[in-house]
Amino acid sequence: MTQSENDITVVHVMRHGEVHNPEGVLYGRLPGYHLSDLGRQMADRVAEHLADRDITHVVASPLERAQETAAPIAKAHGLDVASDERLIEAANVFQGKTFGVGDGALRKPGNWRHLTNPFRPSWGEPYVDQVVRMMAALGRARDAARGHEAVCVSHQLPIWIVRSFVERRRLWHDPRRRQCTLASLTSFTFRGDRIVSVGYSEPARDLVPPHLRAGVKPVKGAAKGYGA
Repeated sequence: MTQSENDITVVHVMRHGEVHNPEGVLYGRLPGYHLSDLGRQMADRVAEHLADRDITHVVASPLERAQETAAPIAKAHGLDVASDERLIEAANVFQGKTFGVGDGALRKPGNWRHLTNPFRPSWGEPYVDQVVRMMAALGRARDAARGHEAVCVSHQLPIWIVRSFVERRRLWHDPRRRQCTLASLTSFTFRGDRIVSVGYSEPARDLVPPHLRAGVKPVKGAAKGYGA
């Protein structure tokens, strides 16, 4: 067995911190959405949490909120933040709209045609396509940090979908039940090229507003968290 087949590599896939979004827009892939002050605190907290880890590669989605979340982690390890388009947010036809609990979006006939198939899903990027690109991004990060650790900053839905795939769960799901809160880490451990375990942690949990924590039922009138 070669050394590379014995190498243990950990790829931490982090969801970005809180975004400044007072209008509650489903911002998706739109540019111009930056971390809030609280989001920057979350990023700093995770950087502190990872400061003693053997991180040799940091990469992020090209969207501002992901790049800003990755910056303090990279700085703590003397690294630059790389960019990988495959880590980007899932495409969504409701991008740019308010679409959440209590806003009436589901009662608008013009939206119904996008809600016909939750298994694909019909309102956005197919789950299978998200798996393909996210697995490729994880593989690239693993290769860049072979025998060490890498951090990939991405977005809630793609992270949850690739974790579901690796853990052999169905890809269609209730968004309210995703275990992928703001600034959380979903950590994939590789032995050689094979994933041997998946872990999950929330280093900034105390900074996350209660209604946005993983598994909490959305509250009418609260800030939207879907597709973030």
